[in-house]
Amino acid sequence: MAARFNVCPNCEFHYPLPAPDRVRLLTDPGSFREVDGGMQASNPLGFEGYEDRLETARARSGLQEAVLCGVGEIGDRRVALAAMDFRFIGGSMGSVVGEKVTRTIELAYAEELPLVVVSASGGARMFEGVYSLMQLSKTSVALARYVEGSWPFVSVLTDPTFGGVTASFATAADVIVAEPGARIGFAGSRVIEQTTKERLPEGFQTAEFQREHGMVDRIVHRLELKNDLRLLLGILA
Repeated sequence: MAARFNVCPNCEFHYPLPAPDRVRLLTDPGSFREVDGGMQASNPLGFEGYEDRLETARARSGLQEAVLCGVGEIGDRRVALAAMDFRFIGGSMGSVVGEKVTRTIELAYAEELPLVVVSASGGARMFEGVYSLMQLSKTSVALARYVEGSWPFVSVLTDPTFGGVTASFATAADVIVAEPGARIGFAGSRVIEQTTKERLPEGFQTAEFQREHGMVDRIVHRLELKNDLRLLLGILA
């Protein structure tokens, strides 16, 4: 399935895609330049075992953190791009992830570039507590400044996109695109059912359900995503 970027050739199921492969899928060959690649998380709360989890995640993913950021070209158009990687502690948003996304937004603002963010996350990183929660407001403030300009922001939601990422930058875009079948929401369906004591509708929190209810603008097959972004950015820019 590597040739189809982890899309099943029989059932078209979209399996998780690592951030480097996501960048390769979306950007023109040789055009991507990573920024802030050396940033690493610390352990601000002294959470036992957190350093070991970070080392394991770095070895497993080959990344320093759960997001890969930089500048590349999509259809010969320069864009600022951030792609999250679920392999790195569930794509959770800690202080470094929030900082890297914020810097990517600020770079897009400074260089007057369109912005594309690909989300894949379970939410906030519990090992960093309030430092993680602060990233919701930090990324949102950066976006509030960015949208004062005339450059488009396209958010791509992949499976899964939950928690603080959904509640901040992932759903604050000009156009929200999702991959087929992606699970999108804030809390998980089991938590919601236990809290409300009600059974949720069929297909709740899927990309298709969210499009029907106005949270998602478009559902685009992964292999068509680059061309769709090229057209969208051409229209919006």
